[in-house]
Amino acid sequence: MLLNVTNLYKSYAGPDGALPILQGIDMALERGETLALTGESGSGKSTLLHLVGGLDQPDSGVVEVDGVDIGALDDAGRAAVRRDKVGVVFQQFNLIPSLTVGSNIAFQARLAGRDDTVWIKKLAARMGLSNQMEKYPEQLSGGQQQRVAIARTLAAKPALVLADEPTGNLDEATADTVMDLMLDLVAETEAALLMVTHSERLAARMGRRLHLRAGRVA
Repeated sequence: MLLNVTNLYKSYAGPDGALPILQGIDMALERGETLALTGESGSGKSTLLHLVGGLDQPDSGVVEVDGVDIGALDDAGRAAVRRDKVGVVFQQFNLIPSLTVGSNIAFQARLAGRDDTVWIKKLAARMGLSNQMEKYPEQLSGGQQQRVAIARTLAAKPALVLADEPTGNLDEATADTVMDLMLDLVAETEAALLMVTHSERLAARMGRRLHLRAGRVA
């Protein structure tokens, strides 16, 4: 099992005490599977994604990525898991403004020691970015920047791709195009994809769905 989440709890401090966000979440994902994470705002979707990615720590429960309990690791250990096994696509593109498109795409792969120029050129071509490689992020449209962000994540060939509303800033036609590319490329690399989305249309294209309601699996 690539991802195994067991009895996961998370709360945050509120003005009246602890505010529960996740309450006993169980979830599993095999390599090659795609899973949509849906639910109303505040149901815990992004919190769960951050815990799976080692960006935050649970109050209790276990998150195992490729057999490693990431909650038992220190900051450096969790960063190593993200570098080597997990790729994250945020709703905000988080591109490095001082780097060209080509350098942005290659950035994560270089950190992971998997800088494959042939694969990066193939990704750029599939994402329609071949003619944009020497430009800087500010010179691109929002749709182009999101394609760069997705290419950057996939360039490192992560085993697990986490995507938090990756098409949330895009119009419907561009969102469909980006989703097509992401699903194709994830299938090509045999990665698993866990995607937070509010879109019923996009959720229906994923292999499975997990719906959260008030921090629990509905």
